[in-house]
Amino acid sequence: MGPLPKRKLSWGRTHRRRAHDALKPVKLVRCDNCGELKLPHTVCPSCGYYKGRQVLAVEGSASKS
Repeated sequence: MGPLPKRKLSWGRTHRRRAHDALKPVKLVRCDNCGELKLPHTVCPSCGYYKGRQVLAVEGSASKS
């Protein structure tokens, strides 16, 4: 059998350790081409543009140009 803790960890110590475990909200940005919300640093799922270039052909894309 391996080593076991000698004493119970206190409530405060446990909660301080778990202070950074909470889920963070998803950050969304507007697409420069179509204005839809998307995840940053990803291809826009509605128009297929990334950094001003079309990288995916999306069926029924509504682009400004």
